[in-house]
Amino acid sequence: MTVLVASDLDRTLIYSAAALGLTMPDPVAPRLLCVEVHESKPLSYMTETAAGLLAELTADPSVVFVPTTTRTRKQYQRIRFPGRPAPYAICANGGQLLVDGVPDRDWRRQVAARLAEECAPLEEVHQHLLSTADPAWLRKARLAEDLFAYLVVERALVPDEWVKALSEWADARGWSVSLQGRKIYAVPRPLTKSAAMHEVARRTGATTTLAAGDSLLDADLLLAADAGWRPGHGELSDAAWTAPTVTALATAGILAGEEIVRAFAREAARLGRLDA
Repeated sequence: MTVLVASDLDRTLIYSAAALGLTMPDPVAPRLLCVEVHESKPLSYMTETAAGLLAELTADPSVVFVPTTTRTRKQYQRIRFPGRPAPYAICANGGQLLVDGVPDRDWRRQVAARLAEECAPLEEVHQHLLSTADPAWLRKARLAEDLFAYLVVERALVPDEWVKALSEWADARGWSVSLQGRKIYAVPRPLTKSAAMHEVARRTGATTTLAAGDSLLDADLLLAADAGWRPGHGELSDAAWTAPTVTALATAGILAGEEIVRAFAREAARLGRLDA
């Protein structure tokens, strides 16, 4: 039996200093391991316990660990996970499938063909974002892998009415909108993590898929997996979103990441025993 473990990264498996969510007294806070450095500064962390559990999980030859993220390939490749290197990674919300760190050209061509057929062009969406965003709260506007667009904003200043109007405008053009921290994503609806996960499952012969994620962009991934987990923070938690095969954790912050890795390991071990 091969078990595929597809996990979202930011605020699911790894956490910035601002997202740690540590509430206990400092002397009993968990020890942290830095897993990402950007511009010579530490950026993302796991607890040491979570890192050890992940290393054990990836050492199991029956488990295929697939980092699954909305990050671009360049942003993803800053991360250094403990344990065996992941043979597959899903970046750009499913638009890039990396095989041993190299983009799979056939997959990218399939994605491009579907987006051209089903969605408004990226440039139209990008221009709409630029023309409607208020300079008072807009900090940056970016394109990711020529697949989707996002804004970096001062979140407290962004009107809810603007986000709602953008969502309605995008929906009519085959796009979806997700607000994650200080970023507002506009993503083509067919660009999904679940489609890429299914492709990796096909290639690896995985018989069971496990997944975790915290944002609306992870909902399709969780629904497509045989079992899923979401932390007690993020868009899905705020919306009280769940599904029959998804476990809604009460734990928030970096300790939720540890709980998710523990759940992956526990379920993989259970499936291994069943297979034996």
